[in-house]
Amino acid sequence: MLACAPVSTPTDYTTKLTSKTGTALADPSPYRRLIGKLIYLTSTRPDIAFAVQNLSQFVSSPTDIHFRDVFRVLRYLKKSLGAGIFLSSSSSLQLKGFSDSDWAGCVETRRSVTGFSVYLGDSLISWKSKKQATVSRSSSKAEYRVLASTTCEIQWLTFLLDDFRVPYEKPALLFCDNDLAIQIASNQVFHERTKHIEIDCHVVREKVNRGVLKLLPIHSSMQLADILTKALHPHVFRESYGKLGMCNIHSQLEGGSQLDHQPKNVSAQESQPKAP
Repeated sequence: MLACAPVSTPTDYTTKLTSKTGTALADPSPYRRLIGKLIYLTSTRPDIAFAVQNLSQFVSSPTDIHFRDVFRVLRYLKKSLGAGIFLSSSSSLQLKGFSDSDWAGCVETRRSVTGFSVYLGDSLISWKSKKQATVSRSSSKAEYRVLASTTCEIQWLTFLLDDFRVPYEKPALLFCDNDLAIQIASNQVFHERTKHIEIDCHVVREKVNRGVLKLLPIHSSMQLADILTKALHPHVFRESYGKLGMCNIHSQLEGGSQLDHQPKNVSAQESQPKAP
């Protein structure tokens, strides 16, 4: 792959993979080894997290099309060899979480994809891209399940900061682009429509009432976790990459590009939607 042509995104946004796409590989071992290496790489490259979790679903019976898409991830990595997470030493110590989901994103099981990113100030310190365990009958339920997962992650990070005796601003901010999910967290009355997610409701609501976190609305165009839930158009991917909290240490040697600029500030004031 040293002589391969680089690409601007790790996934093709025009197609969706299934287990029946393509011809089964005679020897799936190379595919599985590549997926294992890419999973290890996601610990420092959140920009490929969605692509890797999507391709890892086919390790039991990969096809030539799946293998081609793994090679696409490698071609993307060639374009951004110096990319990594930028850890700022001057930003405020406040936890900011962004939760999002791609409702019924899996074309075979119709399960939604969970995606969240948590920042300490302007530095990305935690993220996840994973298919949900159950099917959600509405986008609000899928979003609320992501809220619960992000809430648990933020709670764990606050315990970690307390153990390290690091002073941080309270409460943590959690941004969600689904108004109904925020309303469920604020509503003190359960009814039939929320019984099946009652545990998730209790998790989020308890942390909100205790002042651990504060739920805030955010416009979908400013949702930083979008890159972790679906394949994006190259232009949208470039914008999301710049806000993710990454930079390319080779950008000056390469002449610099919009994709490789230093990450943009993700402060709460910039993240909140502006009033008309």
